[in-house]
Amino acid sequence: MKNSIIAEYTERVFAYALKRTFSYDEAEELSQEILVTAIKELPKLKNEESFEPWLWGIAGNVAKTFSRRMGKQRAMFSYDVPEDIAYEEDTEYNAEEELSELRAHIAMLSKAYRDIIVFHYYDNLSVKQISEKLGIPTGTVTWRLSEARNKLNKEYNMETTALYPQKLHLSIHGNGNYDGKSIAWPTEFINDSLSQNILVNCYEEAKSIEELAKLCGVPAYYIEERIENLSKREAIVEQSKGKYRTDFVIWSDKYGIYLEENAEKALLPVMDKLIKALLNIAEDSNSIDFYRAGKREEDLFYLYGVRAFMYLKSRFCSLPYPQMKEKYDGFRWCYLGSVETGKHPRLGLSVNTSANRGSRGNYAHEVYAHFGSLPFRPMMYDYYINACTDIIQSGAAEDPEHATAAIREGYIQRKEDGSLFVTVPAFTLAQQDEFFALVEKHLFPLGDEYSKSVEKLLDGYYKLFPKHLQDEARRLCHHMFFGLFSVVVAYAQKKEIIKMPSQGYVCDVLLEFKK
Repeated sequence: MKNSIIAEYTERVFAYALKRTFSYDEAEELSQEILVTAIKELPKLKNEESFEPWLWGIAGNVAKTFSRRMGKQRAMFSYDVPEDIAYEEDTEYNAEEELSELRAHIAMLSKAYRDIIVFHYYDNLSVKQISEKLGIPTGTVTWRLSEARNKLNKEYNMETTALYPQKLHLSIHGNGNYDGKSIAWPTEFINDSLSQNILVNCYEEAKSIEELAKLCGVPAYYIEERIENLSKREAIVEQSKGKYRTDFVIWSDKYGIYLEENAEKALLPVMDKLIKALLNIAEDSNSIDFYRAGKREEDLFYLYGVRAFMYLKSRFCSLPYPQMKEKYDGFRWCYLGSVETGKHPRLGLSVNTSANRGSRGNYAHEVYAHFGSLPFRPMMYDYYINACTDIIQSGAAEDPEHATAAIREGYIQRKEDGSLFVTVPAFTLAQQDEFFALVEKHLFPLGDEYSKSVEKLLDGYYKLFPKHLQDEARRLCHHMFFGLFSVVVAYAQKKEIIKMPSQGYVCDVLLEFKK
């Protein structure tokens, strides 16, 4: 087996290492050790199909050894040296300025308590893992952890956020060629707990290294290392000298609350007319001979509606859409974060798209979610799309292996008679033209009135975003032009004008985009 196969996993190995280390430098060192070990051991691997589990087995073993070695170094360097250590002569600042207040507090705890804090909050070890590591009962670990919290809170006035870090859910929007397997998603490189809390704390206002150390409950040099990586991954910017700001939108409940209070009210003057137009589109769509995938007409209403509003946006939306800047990996995308509680869900739609470009035609798989109670499922890989279009067009898949994989993911089902059935509706280009003609007939006459209502609503919504994220806010407001279809749906459901979707119904579709 050639060593080149290992090179294909370089980014994934680095992402793996980054989750298990405390700094960008450590991650580079660990990933290098994993890759070198893999190269040395590769000749012993006989079955190429077993390469991936074999590689991650090596990675796990190397990471354990690395963690033990680095853990000892960090403990000695970070917590066991006095604050007046003489290395302050090597820098223009004295040690008291260099080291965060929290580092001193943790260093003042007895070793029994300090180890528990370090293992639990910095190394992300569970109570059971700490018990095994220290060779003491889990009850003892739990008690010491509680006592350590009390000491830090009461004796040293430690910030509560340091002990109970917020969980930031990360995603991206834009374009890029990622599969999460051989090519890591950008979020993997900034998804550790400390990076997440830096990003949350820097969102509403810029923070210094020292402020972040206190808020996150870690020594300042940990913050510096994470800031370096976050800057490299274009997730954070230095807004002013020594002050850092998160460089993407993080959703919180304030956005959902604003829409709860204002969205339906803004659309009420045109709401009934919009619903009537959508019902007419759904009724007339019965004449289009597209592949329905056995879906009920009540469910297809949701698909018709979102497609209609997306087409309406393409013709009537005058909201600006600044182009995304090219990221470090050559693609154009932005991070999106969320710390929402779920009590005030944002209204709107997410549209996720993947596509093939094969000999069987050019089709895109679009998945719509976040309105009503519709569940989400992942976009298809290109070979899943090929398998689905094969079956729709000819009744059989040219590649049985990929068809089997698509069956496992639920995109294809096998009937009792052994035949294959695609679970996703599909439109050819000609059928889409027929549908758009219906939208033009029924919905376009309301385009100007709807546009004015949306722009008035979004004028206040836009002001919720931090000023340094104006371009990102404009793009998200632009998407709300069709995303407010979810408000129309919620109103129609509340008034029992339309039926709720079937349990488990997923709103997705295959769309031909080129002959």
